[in-house]
Amino acid sequence: MVQGVVVIRRVGLSPKKGQKYRRRHGVYAILAHGQDLLLTHQSAPWPEFQLPGGGIDPGESPLAALHREIREETGWRVSAPRRLGAFRRFTYMPEYDLWAEKICTIYVARPVRRLGPPSEAGHLAVWMTAQDAVDRLGNEGDALFVAQFFGLHGGR
Repeated sequence: MVQGVVVIRRVGLSPKKGQKYRRRHGVYAILAHGQDLLLTHQSAPWPEFQLPGGGIDPGESPLAALHREIREETGWRVSAPRRLGAFRRFTYMPEYDLWAEKICTIYVARPVRRLGPPSEAGHLAVWMTAQDAVDRLGNEGDALFVAQFFGLHGGR
């Protein structure tokens, strides 16, 4: 922190010169069970593995958004969420036709009960080892936090 300013690590591409970005806050979770973790596979706009989570709706608390997003994207209920940190990335979000500066807050939580299949279209709940997740996650920030949490090498 420098004179009251919090610096959040940027991962991924630098912002494009002249491009306007809208700040978008989101919450995401490492859902660990031993050396495995629960991810979501999103089929569109392109297929990729992700930490479950997403945007915080207006008037919604970060923890309420985290529980909602995990339930929608994995079908699981979780307990004991704990904030690990945050990163930011600059990206185009085709599903919203939006250039965004995503502020991604990462939590760790315990998956406790499968309620059913994911309710969000195009999502599939997938268990994989932490090392496989580091190698296959769709963005560098997710991979970095998983690698740090599990003490692995290979965070991009």
